[in-house]
Amino acid sequence: MKKLLLLLACACVPAFGFASDPPADSVARYKAVVDSMQATLHYETGRVTLPEGVGEITVPNGFRYLDAEQSTRVLTKFWGNPNGESLGMLFPATKGPLDEGGWAFVVEYEKMGYVKDDDAEDINYDDLLKEMQSDTKETNKERAEAGYEPVELIGWAAKPYYDKNLNVLHWAKVLKFGNATENTLNYNVRVLGRKGVLNLNAVGSVGQLAEVRGTIPAVIKSVSFSKGLQYADFNPELDEVAAYGIGGLVAGKVLAKVGFFAVILKFWKVLIALVAAGWTAIRRFFGAKATDEPAVVGGSTPESEPEA
Repeated sequence: MKKLLLLLACACVPAFGFASDPPADSVARYKAVVDSMQATLHYETGRVTLPEGVGEITVPNGFRYLDAEQSTRVLTKFWGNPNGESLGMLFPATKGPLDEGGWAFVVEYEKMGYVKDDDAEDINYDDLLKEMQSDTKETNKERAEAGYEPVELIGWAAKPYYDKNLNVLHWAKVLKFGNATENTLNYNVRVLGRKGVLNLNAVGSVGQLAEVRGTIPAVIKSVSFSKGLQYADFNPELDEVAAYGIGGLVAGKVLAKVGFFAVILKFWKVLIALVAAGWTAIRRFFGAKATDEPAVVGGSTPESEPEA
């Protein structure tokens, strides 16, 4: 994140400390830098084979796919995440990674084994939410020791739903980072397979819930495992079974670490800098006092953070 802010700020303005709205030429240069960065990206549509033969995506209407190599650049260079490994990203066709209101699904694969779904109908998601909120508070102790802001799990933006026919789980959470005035939306989609799970994670503002949620049916249908790796291909005599079921995927016992929330936080702070309404974003983006590095909207973020 710091690298992105330094790059944009140094390219756009000679100094910090605007007392009012920045000059028009500074805003123009800011936009020119953003446009030039986004112009380096080359998207795909149609049928795309995911890396390592895991599966494929038939890019849904209204979306475009960014391959793994370019997605790594977006995640690490544009958004400042320490770990940018993914199978690619799905972006709305009209929005890039640095556009106002921009968001995307980050596609990943976790080779965790076959996730049994026999607990799906027995889960009380209200009780699970309380456990997750408690776990998040415990995680904040670790975050504080590492110098990061606390995270509060506000609640469900969309309650978990498991489609047994498609073997797809999806849900959305509302998160609050530190003293941020706007909450964060984290929409999760999990496609279960024979040897692991395809993850599609989107992060945006809570106000974008309807927009993101409206794409879920098409996104779910667009993703599939390769032949032999589908959920129905499971062989109990040969295949490893995951250590947890549907409840564990939602609770995120493996992901609820400093690194996981750090990645979301870094992503979100970039979006806040670019998405905030009117001149406020520009003013905050350029409005740091003349220190050794520009201010980060929403608070400071360490240069490197543990991986999720």
